[in-house]
Amino acid sequence: MSLREITLDDIESLAVGAWILGTGGGGSPYLPLLNMRRLYREGYRVQLIDAADLGDDALVGTVANMGAPLVGQERLTDSLTLARAVEVMQEHLGRKFVALMSMEIGGANGVRPFMAAAHLGLPVVDSDTMGRAYPEAQMTSVSVGGLTPYPLTAVDVRGLESVVHKVPTWKWAERVVRKICVEYGSVAATCQPPRTGAEVKKGGIHGTTTKAIAIGHAVREAQRTHQDPVAAILAVEPGKLLYTGKVVDVARRATEGFLRGVVRFEGIDDWRGTAFEINFQNEWIIAKCDGRPAAMTPDLICVLNSDTGEAVGSETIRYGQRVTVIALPSPPVFLSDEGLKYVGPRAFGYDLDFRSVFSS
Repeated sequence: MSLREITLDDIESLAVGAWILGTGGGGSPYLPLLNMRRLYREGYRVQLIDAADLGDDALVGTVANMGAPLVGQERLTDSLTLARAVEVMQEHLGRKFVALMSMEIGGANGVRPFMAAAHLGLPVVDSDTMGRAYPEAQMTSVSVGGLTPYPLTAVDVRGLESVVHKVPTWKWAERVVRKICVEYGSVAATCQPPRTGAEVKKGGIHGTTTKAIAIGHAVREAQRTHQDPVAAILAVEPGKLLYTGKVVDVARRATEGFLRGVVRFEGIDDWRGTAFEINFQNEWIIAKCDGRPAAMTPDLICVLNSDTGEAVGSETIRYGQRVTVIALPSPPVFLSDEGLKYVGPRAFGYDLDFRSVFSS
């Protein structure tokens, strides 16, 4: 089993890169980053393992926070609560995990498995199940692959602990756990359905932690050397520039455990005179330029601070910000007909056929 120790500098880059891959959601990684800085000061360390090095029968725990990102800024989740969600799952199963994995590499959930892993002494798998962030539990590569949608655990900082023992479908898993999450106050630490090593190897999206670290490193290095950080991202990822503009209106509300709304922009530089808007459900879902679709899920729509290259989230975007919008390609699993049923525009209620910005 080949393990690589993750340094604090790696964690710093991971937070930046994961926030970009969060496509507006997944929650800001700032608080998880503060947790990791504290844990590393206290002597904790975490190692990264490739999925290929897992034994087929190894048991892997999948970690994520669930809820509305805006609420998560006020109802904080600490590392011990995340670790407890994993422990509750182990108690329910009567088995121990050999590693943890992120449910979604995007946003804070790209960092949170490291918080739990530090306490539990487990490595983190260099894979996830989204390759970005999505708002609902069924929007994963393992659900597209037809893997079992149970059991799940949910824990909060007040000591509330729940186990969802069995559900018939992934959509039911989302509905039940979302209701629990809302009752908890719209934030919960969760351990998603456990996976075997064989299932991770077959159904995971691999190399995503390494990818997030590389993106974050590129941005931080561009900042350090006073280069264009957006260009630095596009130098390490095959993305496309969509728009540059200023935020002129933000309408959002927290409802049913999600943050929903629309952001409107007016163009600057080459886009002066054009209007741009993005609808979101935690994550950026549909982007339109002058009323016509410009990008849509499952392509990654990333809103970046034009000066720093760092991501701007749906809960933090505000009037007057100058931003650059880029698109990054979706993991292939979501581009299939089956994948689009879970994460295409119609999965979010938009009567649009998916058209990738990378198809032309």
